[in-house]
Amino acid sequence: MKIQDIGDVLTVSNIKELAAGNSDSFREEVRAAMPSRVKAVEIDLSDTDFVDSCGLGALISVYKFVNNRSGSVPVRLVNPAPSIQQIFELTRLHKIFEIVKTE
Repeated sequence: MKIQDIGDVLTVSNIKELAAGNSDSFREEVRAAMPSRVKAVEIDLSDTDFVDSCGLGALISVYKFVNNRSGSVPVRLVNPAPSIQQIFELTRLHKIFEIVKTE
């Protein structure tokens, strides 16, 4: 996983999977890297092959953390595979996160 603070945007990329085995470390590493002032969080899911309920919980935790601390901050999920995007639609999480296609 790669985390970068680019101006006012925190970007997270190179995520192979978000599952029970790595969801806690994902959540903690993203929280630790969160700048005090952030205008958006972008999580690039283009390399992500698998997301389970623990991974969804970690994403929700990051969303709550940044919005409780910084007000209304968009959390964008960038380029999820169709199967991953379907999970967000089935769970209605696409109404919380911004899903962005750049490819």
